[in-house]
Amino acid sequence: MTIPSGERFGVEVESLPGATVVTLSGELDHDTAGPLREALGTPLQAGGGERLLVDLSHLDFCDSTGLNVLLHGRLAVNESGGSLELVGVHPPVERMFHITGADQLFRFHSDVEAALATP
Repeated sequence: MTIPSGERFGVEVESLPGATVVTLSGELDHDTAGPLREALGTPLQAGGGERLLVDLSHLDFCDSTGLNVLLHGRLAVNESGGSLELVGVHPPVERMFHITGADQLFRFHSDVEAALATP
């Protein structure tokens, strides 16, 4: 499922056995965060216990608003008995996680295949 988001930012959601993959592309900021909020809420509405893999390998930029959406999404998924894990994080997005200390809150994987192979 693709969630309409505009030219600067894209969100695609794919259900796989054992996980839902939310793939982000472009620039995640105050103006583009709405579709990510929607994408993170959709699996939760399906019943909880979900493993969400957020693929950032095509994300060029993420500001504090984007980070806050991911943090709130993580809390909501954890409360429902699931997990929100990050995939394919690369500089400069990785730097923001490190500077803010958010890198201590998420589980990171190099790519979707590696994440799916890790319980």
